[in-house]
Amino acid sequence: MGIRSTIKRIEKLDKNFIWHPFTQMKEWKDEKPLIITEGSGSYIKDISGKWYIDGISSIWVTVHGHRKKEIDDAIKAQVDTISHSTLLGQTHPLAATLAEMIINISPEGLSRVFYSDNGSTAVEIGLKMAFQYWQHKGVEGKTKFLTLNNAYHGDTIGAVSVGGIDLFHDIFSPLLFESLKAPSPYCYRCELGKKHPSCRLYCLKKTEAIIKKHHKSLAAFIIEPLVQGAAGIITAPDGYLKGVRRLCNKYNLLMITDEVATGFGRTGKMFACEHESVRPDILCVAKGLTGGYLPLAATITTEKIYRQFLGRYQDLKSFFHGHTYTGNQLACAAAIANLNIFKKEKTIAKMQRKIKLLQKELDKIKDFRHVGEVRQRGFMAGIELVKDRTSKEPFPMEDKIAWKVCLRARKKGLIIRPLGNVVVLMPPLSISVEELKSLGRITTEALKEITER
Repeated sequence: MGIRSTIKRIEKLDKNFIWHPFTQMKEWKDEKPLIITEGSGSYIKDISGKWYIDGISSIWVTVHGHRKKEIDDAIKAQVDTISHSTLLGQTHPLAATLAEMIINISPEGLSRVFYSDNGSTAVEIGLKMAFQYWQHKGVEGKTKFLTLNNAYHGDTIGAVSVGGIDLFHDIFSPLLFESLKAPSPYCYRCELGKKHPSCRLYCLKKTEAIIKKHHKSLAAFIIEPLVQGAAGIITAPDGYLKGVRRLCNKYNLLMITDEVATGFGRTGKMFACEHESVRPDILCVAKGLTGGYLPLAATITTEKIYRQFLGRYQDLKSFFHGHTYTGNQLACAAAIANLNIFKKEKTIAKMQRKIKLLQKELDKIKDFRHVGEVRQRGFMAGIELVKDRTSKEPFPMEDKIAWKVCLRARKKGLIIRPLGNVVVLMPPLSISVEELKSLGRITTEALKEITER
């Protein structure tokens, strides 16, 4: 069968049988899909043989690049012993070894690892732990959660309930439990009408007022530290995260940090919390945990929380939550190899020069007439496009302006994706200097050709 026939066959199968995530399938059936068949380093290849820079790390997960030998070998070796056994009532060496490795790199005070499969489940587990913790302590009424406007914590019912993006969550409102919302630190479009830094973190003051009024009913404050990813790479100002920790301490709330997107080096440190020396009570991780190879997540918590679940069998204090593939051996093998590479190759230290280079590349486009704001934390960057820079008027949704920029970049050999009117860049941490320059050049060209003409 020739390549054209193969492509047609795959397109037909896809459009006849697959329902794609976050995709309007009515439009999809009229589009020519990008069919990926191979990856190597910072690149992925389509079925026709064209290579592209993976400028979004295959949705924020690829850390050390595609086909990293050490991770490949670890998974292949594990297949020759066992690929899966349950963690319900038994254990295995890889889960135990990985748990220790995770604790050793986590913020001080975190001591227990609960495995699951993805970011949504890691958050769901964190919410349940926080809720049940207060019940076991005998503290009545602490059953609600505080979250931020523009928050995104996943797609399960619990995770959606603490989300704050109407586009993703409004339709499901009858299914959700109530949570309280605090102002988002979205300085470019401040919902409180203030300007940073003269505002002196006024959003924190408003947040404190909410907590002060409701703290007796609040179990925890859940937050994406430093960067609200799905909202369009909204970056919090310095001191904001530490201020949230202070409020949680002051009003006796647990602090849950959702580092599903920001963890494992994305912001320039292993975890975003480290930038402001913040220690959460519960830390949720996924995405980069296996280097972008296999689904694995972890909810990491303190001994103080863990101890509240200890008791006799008949006390029914166990944490009644679990997944079939929790702590899967193949995923754990990939994760162990991934974390070993961080140490062996000094990944975080080597990133620092490249973070500055990415900033330099982004500086080239910040004054474009339709670029409202460029936001960056480490290797997480968002370019917010506006119809009018002075008024900050957004482009109408039907213009699909950011999509057009991303499609133009694809033609030039770069895969990036939009979030609304925001073009997102999130390359693998291992991307080379020359590849990063190419990413910047192509992004600049695509923006010029779509928005500056």
